Amino acid sequence: MTISRRGALLAGAGLGVAAVGGGYAVATHDKPEPPAPPTTDARGHLLWRNWSGVQHAYPAARLAPKTEAEVAQGLKTAVAPIRPVGAGHSFTALAPTDGTLVSLDGLSGIIAWEGDEAIVAAGTRLGALGPALAAKGRAMANLPDINKQALAGALATGTHGTGATLKALHGDVAALRLITPKGEVIDCGAHRDADVFQAAKVSLGALGVITQVRLKTTANRRLERNVWLEPFEDALAQAEARWAKHRNFEFYAVPFTGLAACISHDETDAPAIPRGPDQDTVFLDALKGLRNLLGFSAPLRKAAARALLGGTKPEKAIDEGWKLLSTERPVRFNEMEYHLPAGVQLKALAEIVAIIEKERPDVFFPIECRRIAPDDAWLSPSQGEPRGSIAVHAHYKDEFAFLYTLIEPIFRRYGGRPHWGKLHSVSGDQLAGLYPRWNDFLKVRAQLDPDGRMLNPYLKGLFGV
Repeated sequence: MTISRRGALLAGAGLGVAAVGGGYAVATHDKPEPPAPPTTDARGHLLWRNWSGVQHAYPAARLAPKTEAEVAQGLKTAVAPIRPVGAGHSFTALAPTDGTLVSLDGLSGIIAWEGDEAIVAAGTRLGALGPALAAKGRAMANLPDINKQALAGALATGTHGTGATLKALHGDVAALRLITPKGEVIDCGAHRDADVFQAAKVSLGALGVITQVRLKTTANRRLERNVWLEPFEDALAQAEARWAKHRNFEFYAVPFTGLAACISHDETDAPAIPRGPDQDTVFLDALKGLRNLLGFSAPLRKAAARALLGGTKPEKAIDEGWKLLSTERPVRFNEMEYHLPAGVQLKALAEIVAIIEKERPDVFFPIECRRIAPDDAWLSPSQGEPRGSIAVHAHYKDEFAFLYTLIEPIFRRYGGRPHWGKLHSVSGDQLAGLYPRWNDFLKVRAQLDPDGRMLNPYLKGLFGV
């Protein structure tokens, strides 16, 4: 999808606009950076901060083990709360701790192959795993839209891509190794410590530290990627048919434009057509510029968006899947995402777009809509039935409390389950009503960590401890 960079720059150039009749002036300059926490606290502990900047902590100790033996020994003596951390792409307070922060960056790479299953060190970043698997002619069945996460962190939060027949990443985990806070090593799978396995596939990092994962892989095929803009109403009307037709399909509702950006991927044997330069940032710059210039008038803003984006050309690329499924996201944001029963997903999306356009003229980020196949992990948001995800974003410089007051009630009303790495306010008995195996998970957690050494205040509140 190609948008004129000149058009985007004109939209975001900071030109002044005033409503002729009412004299309503709109500030067009960009908002300042949010205040940053001090780099050290009063005890001299260094700052840790997540990608968007919304979470931070000052751990008393940091572990960066390079072997599983170091993990086991370190956990036995670490100051609690012990929290594993990957790339810091979660928006919830899963990682912050004033105890011990554990990074698995030293445990990275493919350890071995067993047939078509790869045994992968849990600290491996998804962006590095793609080419490593491709070197053997293999690939992950699916990828999320950002590939910066560590494998363990992606599994712990239920990270997923899109595709009606494709499971979230943990759906392709055949076995894993977990080291408990007492230093005990547990190798588990569907037929060995099955309860631990079903709990650990999506664990929120609350059971211990995962050090290696056995992943099912597929043949490394080329995919054809197509990206195009169309009216939002058309995207809603065609969504179910497109999820049935395409290997991967998703679309983004773009508030205050009447448009949707659609993305499909399908297997092909056609020659490669490399993906062109990043257009997402240019697109977001244009949308932010329209917000700044015309936020006082939704009709004017929508008309200007259609004029600016109407000539947008579709994008086509053909390449190996790991090069296309994930997208660079240089523009930071905060995000709330829920997984809803597939039958009500599109109705909920239409309500969300309507309420944003009625109540929140400051919003300009597109709203992501995906479909995920069911799986059996106890805390998977797609456990037991097909679910569709809706993700609402706010620029990292913008206020995002509306996600809780306007958007989350819609998600909850439609029976949505929260994405574990995204903002939400659900906890305790509320979660027990959404996840049939919630109490089973709590039992396994209590058995593996009876002293709650893996629980920071956020997780204690989540689990009702």
